[in-house]
Amino acid sequence: MSSVLYDSPGPRARRRNVVLSVVFLVLLALALWWVWQKMDDKKQLDWDLWEPFTTSEAWSTYLLPGLGNTMKAAALSMVIALPLGAFFGISRLSEHRWVRVPAGVIVEFFRSIPVLLLMLFANEVYARSSGVSSEDRPLYAVVTGLVLYNASVLAEIVRAGILALPKGQTEAAYAIGLRKGQTMTSILLPQSVTAMLPAIVSQLVVIVKDTALGGVMIGYSELLTARSTLAANYANVIQSFIVVAIVFIVVNFILTSFASWLEGRLRRSKRSTGAVLGAEQIEDLNPAGVSGSYGTGAGGGGI
Repeated sequence: MSSVLYDSPGPRARRRNVVLSVVFLVLLALALWWVWQKMDDKKQLDWDLWEPFTTSEAWSTYLLPGLGNTMKAAALSMVIALPLGAFFGISRLSEHRWVRVPAGVIVEFFRSIPVLLLMLFANEVYARSSGVSSEDRPLYAVVTGLVLYNASVLAEIVRAGILALPKGQTEAAYAIGLRKGQTMTSILLPQSVTAMLPAIVSQLVVIVKDTALGGVMIGYSELLTARSTLAANYANVIQSFIVVAIVFIVVNFILTSFASWLEGRLRRSKRSTGAVLGAEQIEDLNPAGVSGSYGTGAGGGGI
């Protein structure tokens, strides 16, 4: 089957693709076998090193509290960064220069700074210029760094999603008398959410993973920090890394699966029902009372 971008492969190309796939799988199997042999030679596959993860102590004392702190910081960052990113993304589309330019400067500034530097800077600010206790300071610093960086990235996602919509959507909204704010909230944002959702979810996954930076540099007791304490007690460094990696994979898989379900639900809900609007519904969509925008009347024609 051909498309605009490429032609369907012929018999020779299909054979070549099969050969390359087989070679890749063989090389991958050899690499996994080599890793397995090396770990076995170093006795890293001994059951004694994996057994602690089958007990409740390792999970209730170390991993689950660390996972709880990870999700706490990630959830707070998401709740704050999402509306903040939407605000700055919409502000960058404003026709008023005094709104658009400052929003653009803020977004470009924080998007250019590494999130780890933002965490370290926030930690110093809270330590020297606030009354935040030393116990709560790492959480505040992690959330502040994640919010500042990810809100600026989400702002660009929102701006790009709105700009990707056809201009006819805005023109049609103006034609029925909607104001700029109503056009944005009632027409543009609801339509762009579905298109933006995959990129937004990708950024939310980044937020979950970046909480580990706070544990490494400023002592926040998240999952990776809890892993190091567990590994020090049970002397199973490699095993603890593998288990924590699996936990992160499961958490992010649940997040992306929920987002996929939500995206599908939004797409189904936006399908046209074929309903015909009556005069009352059109009046509700025409708060400005624009005459002649629909139907026929004195001095006005149909659309």
